Amino acid sequence: MSCPTYDNLLLTLDDDGIAVLQLNRPDKLNAFTSAMVQAFLQALDFTDSDDRVRAVVVTGAGRAFCAGADLSSGAGSFDYAGDEVMRDEGGLLTLRIFRSLKPIIAAVNGAAVGVGATMQLAMDVRLASTEARFGFVFARRGIVPEAASSWFLSRAVGVSTALQWCYSGRLVKADEALARGLLHSTHDPEKLLAAAKDMARSFVEHSAPVSLAVTRQMIWRMSAADHPMQAHELDSRAVQARGRSADAHEGVAAFLEKRPAQFPGKVSRDLPACFDWQGEPLFR
Repeated sequence: MSCPTYDNLLLTLDDDGIAVLQLNRPDKLNAFTSAMVQAFLQALDFTDSDDRVRAVVVTGAGRAFCAGADLSSGAGSFDYAGDEVMRDEGGLLTLRIFRSLKPIIAAVNGAAVGVGATMQLAMDVRLASTEARFGFVFARRGIVPEAASSWFLSRAVGVSTALQWCYSGRLVKADEALARGLLHSTHDPEKLLAAAKDMARSFVEHSAPVSLAVTRQMIWRMSAADHPMQAHELDSRAVQARGRSADAHEGVAAFLEKRPAQFPGKVSRDLPACFDWQGEPLFR
C-alpha cells in the first residue's frame, strides 16, 4: 500500500493496516538527526490522518535501533548558540508520540542509546531482540536526560531504576530491561518484527479504531492525573459520547448476534466532541 517517502525513514503499510516505520541510516547505526526528527513528525501526522493505518510499529534498519543523536559535528554537538531556550528535539518527538491516535509498538532490534532509548518511552509497548542494549548515557556525555524522559522513564521502571540507569550510563542488556519492566518481551532477532506485528494485529482486529484512539489518550493522560475524579469526569463524557455512536450499536449487535463487528467509525472524522486534545498546540 502506498505511503509517503522520507529521507532516512522507511514507512510501509500492510493489508492489515499495520504501518512499519523504520529508522534508516544503517551505516550510521541510525544515529538521529534534526532532519530525521522532522521526518518522524511528518510520518506520525500521516499515520494519524490516514484511516488505513490501524497501528504503528517502530524499528531500526541494520544492527541498531538507534545509536543516539548524531555527534558528527564534534564536541559542540549540544552547544546551541544564543541565550534563547531551544526546544529539545527529542522532546518534540516524544510529545508527538504521546499524542498519537494509533497504538505504537517499539520493536527494538539492536542498540538503543540516548534518544534511541528515550524516544521509545512514549510508545505503548516495547519488544526487543535478545541482542538489544539500552543506554541512558547522558551524564557520560556531560548533559542530562532529554525527550521528556524525566517524566516517562520513572513511569516505566520506577524512580530508583531510572536513576540507577541514568547515573551510571551503562548499557542495559535486554534481559535486565525485561526484568525491570521496560520491555514486554524479548525475541530472537529474526522473530522480533513478526512478533511486534502480531501484537499490533491483536490490538486492532476486533476493536473500533475510534475507541482505540480515545482509549490511548485517556490511559496516557490520566496516568498523571492528581485525583481519580478527573478520570471519572472524563470517563463519563467519553462513555456517553461513544455509547450513542454507530460503533457502539454495531459492537453490541455483533456480540448478541455472535458475529465479527464491522465498525463504521473513522478516526479522521468521528472523534467525540469531548476528545478535545487534538486542538492543543504542538510546537515544532
